[in-house]
Amino acid sequence: MEKSINVLERLASALDRKDEIPNQELAKEIAEFANKKAIKELVINLDSKNRAIQNDCIKVLYEVGTLQPNLIAGYSAVFLALLTHKNNRLQWGAMTALNCISTIKPKETYKVLPQILDAADKGSVITRDHAVNILINLTAVPRFSKDVFNLLIELLLKSPVNQLPMYVERIAPTITTQNEKIFISTIQSRLNDIEKESARKRIEKVIKKLVTKNKSK
Repeated sequence: MEKSINVLERLASALDRKDEIPNQELAKEIAEFANKKAIKELVINLDSKNRAIQNDCIKVLYEVGTLQPNLIAGYSAVFLALLTHKNNRLQWGAMTALNCISTIKPKETYKVLPQILDAADKGSVITRDHAVNILINLTAVPRFSKDVFNLLIELLLKSPVNQLPMYVERIAPTITTQNEKIFISTIQSRLNDIEKESARKRIEKVIKKLVTKNKSK
C-alpha cells in the first residue's frame, strides 16, 4: 500500500519557501516509495491556474525522474505537449523530464525527436541543453547512433557560441573512430566564431585529446 502524501501541501510555494529544498525532499520521498498516486497528482496539477504550483510540480517530477525515471516514463506524452507551453518553466522542465526518460525509453524518444528538436530551436538555453543531452543518450543505442550523430553535427554547426564548448565536451566521450574526423572538422570550423580565448582552448583541448587517443591505438 502506497504511503499517503499530501502533495500540494508539501510544495515549496505552499510552504512559502523561495528555495527548492522542499521540492527535492518531496521528490526523494516519492521516488523512495515509488508513489504513483503522488506522481499522478503532480501531473494533474501541471494544469493548475497557479503558476507557482505548476513550477513546483514540474520540478518535483523531473527530480523524481532523475532518481527513478521509470516512475515518470508513462507521462512522456504529457511532457512532450508541455514543450510548447507558454510557461517557459514548464517548457524546459518538461525537456528535463524527457531527458530522464530517454535513458530507459530510447525507442519512444527517438520517434519524437522532431518535436524535441523544434522545441530546442525555439526554446531557452536550458531547453536546448537538455535536448542535447537527449541526443547524447540516444547515441548509446546502435540503431539510432548514426542518425543521432548527424543531428548532433547539425546542432554544433548552429549552436550559440556560449554553449558550444560545453556541448563539444559532452559529446566527445561518445565519439568513435568512424565519426571522429567529421566531429573534429565540424568543431574546428567553429573556432573562428569564438572570440573568448578560454572557450577556444576548451575546444582545442578536446581535439587534442581525440587526436592523441587515435595515435595511441
